[in-house]
Amino acid sequence: MCVSSIEPLELAAFARRLAAAPGAPDLSDRVLRALHEHYRELGRWAPRVDLIGPGAAGELFERHYGESLAALPWLPPGPFRLVDLGSGAGFPGLVLAAARPDAEVWLVEPRQRRAAFLAVAARKMGVGAHVLDVRVDAQSLPELPERIDVVTQRALRLAPRAYRALLNRLAPAAQLLVWCGAEPLELPAELAPARTLHLPHSRQRRLIEYRRAEGSS
Repeated sequence: MCVSSIEPLELAAFARRLAAAPGAPDLSDRVLRALHEHYRELGRWAPRVDLIGPGAAGELFERHYGESLAALPWLPPGPFRLVDLGSGAGFPGLVLAAARPDAEVWLVEPRQRRAAFLAVAARKMGVGAHVLDVRVDAQSLPELPERIDVVTQRALRLAPRAYRALLNRLAPAAQLLVWCGAEPLELPAELAPARTLHLPHSRQRRLIEYRRAEGSS
């Protein structure tokens, strides 16, 4: 189901709404302008493309932008390569790409109309993200870049075999950042939880960082 309408906001109003989201960090004018362009494109596309759920328009700042930006303190310093699995409307992949222009970001989205939105939004935002129009499974993972530093996953559940295939492409100190509810993920033993952030807009939603377990390679 498509969203009928997203409230149009000028840049200043958008910045105020974003700043009011729980845990929102201070953002530069450049990042705010890029995120505002994303918001505007979302408003143009959402009435005709299934990007976010029908109840999500009222939660865009708290649940979508805010939760995406919550990962910023955990991202590595300096240039790194990030792969966002199941990018959908660009949360968190495009949001993090805007906030960290030193990252090489790959957006993996199998649905063609969503992938088209991501490509247009990235261009309007001035973000150099790569859009990969493939299904997230063990067979498609070879199309991903080598030596991935960060993997992000939100509103998506993968089969354990997909994670096992992904392990071969992760750098030794790579992070898997997962936005999830109370139900645990089925992950290979090689991936172990490192830290957890309870997201402020929900009692059950969490951001969990996984890394290689000690002794795995």
